[in-house]
Amino acid sequence: MLVVTGPRQSGKTTLCKNVFKDYHYINLEDLTLREQIAVSPKTFLAQYAHGIIVDEAQQLPDIFSFIQVVVDETPNCHLVLTGSSNFALMEKVTQSLAGRSATLTLLPLSIKELGNLSSNSTDTLLINGGYPAIWAKKIPTQDLNRQYYNTYIERDVRQLLKVKDLIKFQIFIRLCAGRVATELNASALANEVGVSVHTIIDWISVLEASYIIFRLPPFYRNVGKRLVKTPKLYFCDTGLACFLLGIDNEKQLALHPLRGALLENTVVLEFLKHRYNRGKLPNLFFYRDKSQREIDLIQEFGNEVYAYEIKSARSFHKDFLKNLVFLKQLLGKSLVSTQVIYDGEHNSYSNEFGVVNFRKVNFK
Repeated sequence: MLVVTGPRQSGKTTLCKNVFKDYHYINLEDLTLREQIAVSPKTFLAQYAHGIIVDEAQQLPDIFSFIQVVVDETPNCHLVLTGSSNFALMEKVTQSLAGRSATLTLLPLSIKELGNLSSNSTDTLLINGGYPAIWAKKIPTQDLNRQYYNTYIERDVRQLLKVKDLIKFQIFIRLCAGRVATELNASALANEVGVSVHTIIDWISVLEASYIIFRLPPFYRNVGKRLVKTPKLYFCDTGLACFLLGIDNEKQLALHPLRGALLENTVVLEFLKHRYNRGKLPNLFFYRDKSQREIDLIQEFGNEVYAYEIKSARSFHKDFLKNLVFLKQLLGKSLVSTQVIYDGEHNSYSNEFGVVNFRKVNFK
C-alpha cells in the first residue's frame, strides 16, 4: 500500500491517476460518496482491493481500520491513499497501518520538473512558486495564492487549530513570511502577535503538518564549537510567501529586502524536493555557531558532509568562500564537497569545490 501526502494542489491526484491508470478512483471530499462508503466500508474496499486510489482519505477516519483488515485479508492488495493533511492522515496511518505502507511526500513542482519554463527570470520563478496550476493553466500567482490562503489556511488550518481570533492568526502567518530563512524565535513571535509561546509552537506545528512551512534543523555534530540549536523557518512554496509579504509582481520583488532570503528558500526547498521525490527522508541542516559563522545548507551522508553557500548575487566574489573554508578546516576530510549556489551564469566544478547557478545544481 502506498500513502501519498503533500500540500493541496501539489499534483498528488494527477500523479496517482497517471501512474495507476487502471485503478478505481474515489475522492472522500465528496460528502455524498463519503456517506455511501460509510455504510459498509469493508465491502466497498474489498470490491476494489486490487487497485483503488482513495483521495483525501483522512476525511473518513473510520476507513483506516477497515483498510487494515482488507490489506491483511486480500492477497496482492493494491491501495493508494492520498491526503493533504499530514497530521490527520499520518496519525491514522501510524495507528492502523504501521508496517503495511510506504509513504511518498509530494511538494509543488521542482525547477527540474518545470523543464523549459525554468528559463524564466529568477524573480518570476520566485513569485510563481511551484504549484502546477500556475504554470500549466496560467492561473495568475496572486489569484491562486489568494484562494489558497482564504480556502485552506484561514478555513481548514484555523479550524484545526480552533483559532478564535482571526486577526492574530493573520498577523502570525504574515510575520512568519517576514522571517523566511531566519532562525525561528517563538518568544519574539508570541510577543508581536500577543499570544503565548505555547500557542505559537502549536501554530507552527500545524502549519508544518499542513505543508505551509518547514523547519531546517541546525547541524549538531560535536565539533567543539558552540552551535546554535534553533531551526530556521522556510515556506513550502515561495509564491505563497511572496503573497503573504504583499509582493504583487516581479518589479516589487526585485527591490524587496527579502529577495535573497526567498532565493535561499527556493534552493533549500529544491534539495528537500529532491529527497522526497526519491522516497528519502531529509538529511539537510544549516551551520551556525555563536560567532555567527553560518553555512546556509549542510547535507550529511553518513560520515560525509556536503556544504552549500547560497547567494542571490549574479556575480561571484571570493568572500563567498570564507565560511566554507572555515568549515573545511573544522571538519577536515569529512567535508568532501563545497559549493557556492548563486544567480550567476558562470558554472565551474571540481571534486571539492563548485560554483553553480541555482537552476543547475547537481544533487547528491
